[in-house]
Amino acid sequence: MHDPGRRHRRYSNVAAEAIRAAADAMERETGARTTTRVQLEMPPQAMERLQNLKEKTEAASYAEVIRNALRLLEALVEEHEKGSEFSLKRVNGDVVAYKIFV
Repeated sequence: MHDPGRRHRRYSNVAAEAIRAAADAMERETGARTTTRVQLEMPPQAMERLQNLKEKTEAASYAEVIRNALRLLEALVEEHEKGSEFSLKRVNGDVVAYKIFV
């Protein structure tokens, strides 16, 4: 029997690995890792979203989820500044405009 969630899990695992590999490569290029501690206060709903993303992406920590989110947001902002437009291709094949920045 076909499990529609299986495909999503497979791609999310691939995406998570790609993000981790990119992060590792960036750290190798810059040499020694230096860190700054950041403390966040989050409402329960935001914390639940963070926990869900950690599970879905198989991140090792909340910090990894946040670092990955920052990289993604940075890339999207850079593309937006260049005039790029974003779209999504749905499972049924429909392509729809996706307004990330309004």
